[in-house]
Amino acid sequence: MGKNNKEMSGKKPGAGMKETLRTPYGNLNLARPADRKKARKMVVELQRATDALTRKDIQDWRHAWQLAINVDYPNRKPLYDIYRDVDADLHLSGCVEQRKGFVMSRSFKIVGTDGKEAEEAAHYFNQAWFRQLMKLSLDSVYWGHSLIELGDLVTDGDGCVCYDGVKLIPRKHVIPEYGRVVADLGQDWTTGVEYRKPPFSDWLIEAGQPDDLGLYLKAATQTIPKKNALAFWDTFAEIFGMPMRIAKTTTRDEKELAKMEKMMDEMGACLWGVFQEGTEIEVVESTKGDAFNVYDKRVDRANSELSKLVIGQTMTIEDGSSLSQSQTHLEVFENLVESDRVMLADIVNNQLIPRMARHGFPVKGLRFAWDDSVDYTPEQQVAFETMVADRYEVDPKYFAEKYNMPVGERRNTSMQEPENGEDESSEEKKNVSKNAPDAAKRQNNARPFFD
Repeated sequence: MGKNNKEMSGKKPGAGMKETLRTPYGNLNLARPADRKKARKMVVELQRATDALTRKDIQDWRHAWQLAINVDYPNRKPLYDIYRDVDADLHLSGCVEQRKGFVMSRSFKIVGTDGKEAEEAAHYFNQAWFRQLMKLSLDSVYWGHSLIELGDLVTDGDGCVCYDGVKLIPRKHVIPEYGRVVADLGQDWTTGVEYRKPPFSDWLIEAGQPDDLGLYLKAATQTIPKKNALAFWDTFAEIFGMPMRIAKTTTRDEKELAKMEKMMDEMGACLWGVFQEGTEIEVVESTKGDAFNVYDKRVDRANSELSKLVIGQTMTIEDGSSLSQSQTHLEVFENLVESDRVMLADIVNNQLIPRMARHGFPVKGLRFAWDDSVDYTPEQQVAFETMVADRYEVDPKYFAEKYNMPVGERRNTSMQEPENGEDESSEEKKNVSKNAPDAAKRQNNARPFFD
């Protein structure tokens, strides 16, 4: 959204002028494709400003929170400055990437109205722009909101239509409470452009709720004290980490004193010097030994709290005490992953696919769905195929296509009766049950998120 949109007033009143967008530099006829494209491009031409990297404390966090929830003039800019510091925390970044990685590693499929998979349509989603769109949408869980602009229509290497990329609208310029985008950070929402109306809405994807401030709001209560504790620990190490060296002398000569001071300062790890007779060097060891319990324990507590906030538990990213407890914690974590998957599916089905259909993609009537098919090990697959092939006539094309090998007609083999009189089917069922996975506990994917 360019500078020339500061005073954009939307549709011009009057009959017959409903498709006109008035700007200080002329009117745009939204019925014309060229003018629609020009108007849409204004959304990303913002007057960017460099973020201020200043030290923050809990008082700054509380004040920024108060500004963000102002009903009349909500302002998230100070809060996003704090979020930038929060996002730099190493342990929190690991938790966020683990949760996002579990979601992005899941496979998906495109299905029609009949529920059958449309394999050819999946090609339009197996693109770099779609992966980036999903990542930016997942960021809304932590930042509270993401407004994403779809790129221009181009063709990929296979000649299929696709977007040339996606771009995140800078969050400081977005006021989701009122659905506006402002060109300058000093403006309030009343001077912004309504991005939820055409022509902007056709090229924008909105992730997150308008009044949601994200998980980083709660994470800041731990990352700010953690950063301070680490800084204090460094100060403690600087003061008490090295023994103090004291030089005692009876001379009053200023030159000799300056020479001795310089020598003491430059000794470093050499620990030698040339002093005049009568000089005494004393090394005083520090008796302060509780730094570990004071600072390191505070950092550990902050890390454990951040783990509980983002991934719901601690054992999948920190040390676990037992396998059973880790499995229980993993189930809790998978519930959070499932909630992220539901959110992404809603965004794709309710926002992305309708916009793709309007832009000429052959995806009308299709839906995005997660593929939760079970991935069997080779031994389990052989056991199931053997059981089925021994009881039913299997088309040889199945094995020929799956294993890429020529398969002739089936040989006639005589079925031998079990010597112990036990039913063969029951014995095979036992073997299969040993190798068959527990589908309720193992929901591995048959293929990665993006093939």
